[in-house]
Amino acid sequence: MESLINKNEGTGFDRRKLFKTALALAGGSIVASVTNAQKQDAQNTSAETLHGRRKLGGTLEVSSIGLGVQNMSRTYQTTIPTHPEMINIIRKAFDHGVTLFDAAEAYGPFEVERILGEALVPIRNKVVIETKFGWNIDQKTGQRLPGLNSRPEHIKEVVEGMLKRLRTDRIDLLYQHRVDPNVPIEDVVGAIKDLINKGKVLHYGLSEPGPQTVRRAHAIHPVTAIQNEYSLLWRGPENVIIPLCQDLGIGFVCWSPLGVGFLTGAIDANTRFAPGDIRGVESRFSPENLPQNLALVDLIKSWAARKHATPAQISLAWLLAQKPWIVPIPGTTQMAHMQENIGADDIRFTADELKQFNTELSKIEIKGERLPKMVLDFSDVEAPPKQ
Repeated sequence: MESLINKNEGTGFDRRKLFKTALALAGGSIVASVTNAQKQDAQNTSAETLHGRRKLGGTLEVSSIGLGVQNMSRTYQTTIPTHPEMINIIRKAFDHGVTLFDAAEAYGPFEVERILGEALVPIRNKVVIETKFGWNIDQKTGQRLPGLNSRPEHIKEVVEGMLKRLRTDRIDLLYQHRVDPNVPIEDVVGAIKDLINKGKVLHYGLSEPGPQTVRRAHAIHPVTAIQNEYSLLWRGPENVIIPLCQDLGIGFVCWSPLGVGFLTGAIDANTRFAPGDIRGVESRFSPENLPQNLALVDLIKSWAARKHATPAQISLAWLLAQKPWIVPIPGTTQMAHMQENIGADDIRFTADELKQFNTELSKIEIKGERLPKMVLDFSDVEAPPKQ
């Protein structure tokens, strides 16, 4: 299994084939019927078209499932994807109904925005581009400098670079990637309002913010969306941020909705990660915690069989069932996985099914942290008060 995760995923590894193989090895008539259902699903996937639409902040219409392009310049396994194929996946995603595409200056840095900009040139006016600023990155060299930088003059410089890399005259949705503890949110939103008035930014949002910062930002100019990690593996936003979004009419975009691959069933108790793969330093995937956490995957697989879907589709469909203004943005560097993911929009839970699923889910306790502490320290931060 280690070799599959570390060597094969970037070169054609197909988690659906892995899932079907595991089922076949298990034997029995139930497994056989599940396998047939999975084969039927695989045959239908190539023709999937995403028709669902949702509104972020009540105004910005996007496809119900977006596409994250973070790993299109470098995968978790540190391999470099083929540039023409990444362009092809982005354009095919649009052909299949995806209209929301997510990037950030920090991804690369800069390179992912260049890939996305090139891919979307022929269809720019038919899609929504969201990207993010906030890390301290030298705008001339791309060098990562310590900490964060949301100084107003820096934000404006970053946006000029984004527009060039994305080959566009406006950014549909601009996020502050992480709250800067040294810059009042009033100054940040003031700079964004200037960019909105100039037509260079149309909407804005915050990623992994503290709740009071959200309220302060929203009071100055309506926040369109919050982007946080949210999945069956990490449900932290349910405590404060999602109720806050409901109260304020803010949309919610889920990054890592498939738990960095865990919820697809492509990881087992023996999986170990390649050097440089961030999952190797997330304690939820440690050898001590992984066996217990796989109970969640077992639950998802059982429902995948029941609903004639894949584990990834069940995981995304569950997110879509939570609120009508929640939009997951699964990332991938494989065409088959992109097509599989958008098929989740056709999976529906009845009220009784959702209640049963959540009852079973409540019995599973996830062990370990979602990120290393040095990364987690940048989340749920409140901006300093305006003096």
